[in-house]
Amino acid sequence: MLVAAELFPDVSAVMQQYVIPFAWKAVGAIVLWIVGGILISGAGRVVRSAMTARGIDPTFSHYVNSALSVLLKIILLVAILGLFGVESTSFAAVLAAAGVAIGMAWSGLLANFAAGIFLVVLRPFKVGDAISGAGVTGDVREIGLFATTIDTGDNVRVFIGNNKLFSDNIVNYSANPVRRVDLRAQLAHGVDPHQVIAALAARLQQIPNVAPTPAPQVGILEYNAAGTLLYVRPFCNNLHFGQVADDTQRVIGEVTGGLPVPAPHHVERHA
Repeated sequence: MLVAAELFPDVSAVMQQYVIPFAWKAVGAIVLWIVGGILISGAGRVVRSAMTARGIDPTFSHYVNSALSVLLKIILLVAILGLFGVESTSFAAVLAAAGVAIGMAWSGLLANFAAGIFLVVLRPFKVGDAISGAGVTGDVREIGLFATTIDTGDNVRVFIGNNKLFSDNIVNYSANPVRRVDLRAQLAHGVDPHQVIAALAARLQQIPNVAPTPAPQVGILEYNAAGTLLYVRPFCNNLHFGQVADDTQRVIGEVTGGLPVPAPHHVERHA
């Protein structure tokens, strides 16, 4: 009993001197993290709303919002470490030293960050554009700090490293007001191609969303063993590309439906 009596005062002193203050600091850190996270989210919404109200491009506003969120979270982390007695100057020195090591180990991540800045500044595409790059084709949803988010035509979300995307050839289907649909129509021997060309040209102008300028192009591409091969090229905005392509295929089928079926034709020559 005497030994226990001698120990309990020491345990009480340890609790009061170390455990209880640390517990209060831990509780304060948790509260600060939760409140800080709420404030950071609110700040992001305010900045995003302000940029939208001023008509700033969504590509730039999304990138600024991501960068601001990362910066504020770093400041919040420094503040939380300050609760536990970690000096900000010491933390900055450790962060700088760690930054060198991380920079060497994560050079690819930093390259993606730098490429993201170039994508926002040089603007080869913006959020909402339909592009093809790094082997992926789809609509751009976000240009992030390290990766660009693209939704493909079959509704699959793909994340591409900014550096990989920026170092590859980028095809922007939305940059120009209209895009050409390239299709073909094979005619059999004996069919007058000029009559079919006139019929196709007239029908193409009736397809919804076909651009009047430039006018749809229909002409003879080549003469082959099956007969005459026509090119059929209406123009439309990229948003309506699939619909115009499907309707053009339908029109080609309707115009050439009652004509002879094309088949390779060989003429035997006798000596």
